[in-house]
Amino acid sequence: MNSLRVRIGVLGLALLAGFAAPTTAGAAEATAPSPTVEEQRLDKAVPQEILRRSGFDAPATRFAGDLRAARSYAQARHVVEREGSALWRRAVERAQGRGPAGGDLSRDDDRPLYWARLSMTRDVRTWEPAFGLGDGQRDALLDVLERTSRGQTDIQYRHGGLKRVLVTGFDPFTLDRDIRISNPSGATALALDGTVIETADGPARVETAVFPVRWQDFAQGTVERTLRPYLKQVDLFTTVSQGRVGKFDVERTNGAWRGGFPDNENVSRTETVPVTDPASQPQWTTTTLPYAEIVAANTGRFPVYDNTGVTEIPAGGTQAVVRPDGPTPGSTARAGGGGDYLSNEIAYRATLLRDRLGLHDTLPGGHVHTPVLQFGAGNTDPATGSVTDPEFVRNRLDIIAQVRTILTVAADSPVTG
Repeated sequence: MNSLRVRIGVLGLALLAGFAAPTTAGAAEATAPSPTVEEQRLDKAVPQEILRRSGFDAPATRFAGDLRAARSYAQARHVVEREGSALWRRAVERAQGRGPAGGDLSRDDDRPLYWARLSMTRDVRTWEPAFGLGDGQRDALLDVLERTSRGQTDIQYRHGGLKRVLVTGFDPFTLDRDIRISNPSGATALALDGTVIETADGPARVETAVFPVRWQDFAQGTVERTLRPYLKQVDLFTTVSQGRVGKFDVERTNGAWRGGFPDNENVSRTETVPVTDPASQPQWTTTTLPYAEIVAANTGRFPVYDNTGVTEIPAGGTQAVVRPDGPTPGSTARAGGGGDYLSNEIAYRATLLRDRLGLHDTLPGGHVHTPVLQFGAGNTDPATGSVTDPEFVRNRLDIIAQVRTILTVAADSPVTG
């Protein structure tokens, strides 16, 4: 009787286990990673048109096949490193007229790189290889892909005797408002990477990288990890992003505050900018770019402003106040000259890193906001408009050219303390 009870008990447990345990296929479906909000936009008509009209659908398709053919994590990592770097080089060469145009989309366009990268990250994120891929391994592959395809691992100053300039740009953003958007700072990075500008003291080599519009990446230190190895080597740096309509701004002051505007993942963050060693974190950092010389120079068709305004909570106060002439002593940051979004944050992080490396008095560096890149008249409706037009291309080319001239003026001028 006891042995019968034991057998019945074992059978009952086995049946319960059978009902409770999902099948292998079901478990895989339950745990398979999903595309991010940013990656989900990829299947819309505009991104697919941009990829097709630039030829950047081809490397994305090739990458997917090579990744599926990988039979180990080591092979997969090799594919990711190779193809991520190749994507960046292809985008740079296309922008600079050396590589194939791949279609009728203008060469100065930054959007093919952005959408091709998302196609590749989605492949890595949703890939379920037979050999098994741990979360840590998948995250490492995504990290390698992000860094290589953004030029962050391609910064090289090989030529002795040349001055060294470092420039950063951004991905397109606010894509739910208009998915056709391009970012002139990213286009500038592609156009200038590896080029040489002529200064009064001789030629200067420009190296560039592009950053995501995502709060979490910045909190994880992507800016500092990319810039730290090079700030002690360069003669000038500037972070660049898209700012106000019809004008350039040299941002005088950067604030340690995130204002919460949604990023490309539709995530908001309202908090003090998270950095290492927060106990020594200042509320404000300042540009050391020669803003007076830049503003006074004839750099292009768009006017350039020395933007000195900030928003602060004064010492002892509770309400935010706009200060047109910069922060007052002991105040708490609520917005730098460039606002409270990721453009302000990259400026804050880069200049804070400069200061923590002891370079404030010797290294000119800061942030430049470009004009908003606008479509031509009659092409302003994202639902019915074209992905490009002649005025759109002209505006982007003029912005790129003006950034190049601003860099030349900055390289010819003394450090601003």
